[in-house]
Amino acid sequence: MNVSVMQENLARGLSVVSRAVSSRSTLPVLSNVLIRTEDAGLKLTATNLEIGITYWVPGKIDSDGAITVPAKLLTDIVAGLPAGDRVDLELQAGDTLRIRCGRFETHVKGIDAEEFPAIPAAAERPTTRISQKLLRQALTETTFAAASDEARPILTGVLCRFEGDLLTLAAADNYRIAVKSIPTLDPVEETSIVVPARSLNELSRVLADVDDPVDVVLAQSKNQIMFHLEGIDLVSRLIDGQFPNYQQVVPKSHTTRSVIDREDLLKAVRLAALIASSAANIVKLGVGVDGDPSVVVTAAAEVGDNEGKVEATVEGDGTTIAFNARYLVDVLQNVSADQFALELNGPLSPGVFRPIGDDAYTHVVMPVRTTS
Repeated sequence: MNVSVMQENLARGLSVVSRAVSSRSTLPVLSNVLIRTEDAGLKLTATNLEIGITYWVPGKIDSDGAITVPAKLLTDIVAGLPAGDRVDLELQAGDTLRIRCGRFETHVKGIDAEEFPAIPAAAERPTTRISQKLLRQALTETTFAAASDEARPILTGVLCRFEGDLLTLAAADNYRIAVKSIPTLDPVEETSIVVPARSLNELSRVLADVDDPVDVVLAQSKNQIMFHLEGIDLVSRLIDGQFPNYQQVVPKSHTTRSVIDREDLLKAVRLAALIASSAANIVKLGVGVDGDPSVVVTAAAEVGDNEGKVEATVEGDGTTIAFNARYLVDVLQNVSADQFALELNGPLSPGVFRPIGDDAYTHVVMPVRTTS
């Protein structure tokens, strides 16, 4: 193998695929990145067996070949080379990669490419296509609500329900639910799959804030999903199991509804959380209490107390409800609407956050029982 690429292109490619490199595998090759000449350039691939990312780097090929080398070492070496210079990669003696750039030359020992797991390639015809901008926003607004605890593996994933020309994403742990629907560019038969939230977080990193589509390919065996955009493929395994029926938990009506400025409420909750952090992270929201058309955010602990008043419009009964401050901050900082509607049914029922102007998003947060 003998190929020449630009330093910035190679550095960018390595930074993207390195996100898929395994950090805890007993297989040494999974700590490596596969480098292969293909289609007038260099094809970089990394995987941890849950997610695989492939990135094409344009370049000039003098001879073909393939090798795997330690991903972190190669990434650090390339990052340290002069920006804007040409990098020459040459495979020597079967398992050594020579890296030359200007006055610098490095030799790195690798592992034979044949030992690297096979990663599916993009099919000729996608199952559907979705605007990168819309999908990226939908992932930002949902994946944070997925569980990080592996006790219930199904909840570490995001339910992706394709129905006609609509994709509905739903993420949940035991305390909250985030649901977002976006249009697809091609209709799909009704299909539901669960994709690891970690995979979708990596996808959101490579999606651009443009309307150009990303191709979505569902494997015939229904055990993998692939996302393809120009120069990048991301493949993820799916999670087996039945995702909970989240629709049963979303309240169908409310007795109190307030409309609040998102930034104002976020600021009030963050301030209260500084006190609440030493008291189980509990903050209370008083909504329209005693006819006051505002939302009062309070927290109390041994270290002190805090109260913040946020202007709002309030309809219905006044009520007070307690939440974990972290769950409120998460939804308020990840959903970019100017205003939210908060719908409540008293202190013991879930609170529903709906961004004003976006009927396609719903966020449910479970209340915290308090002694007072």
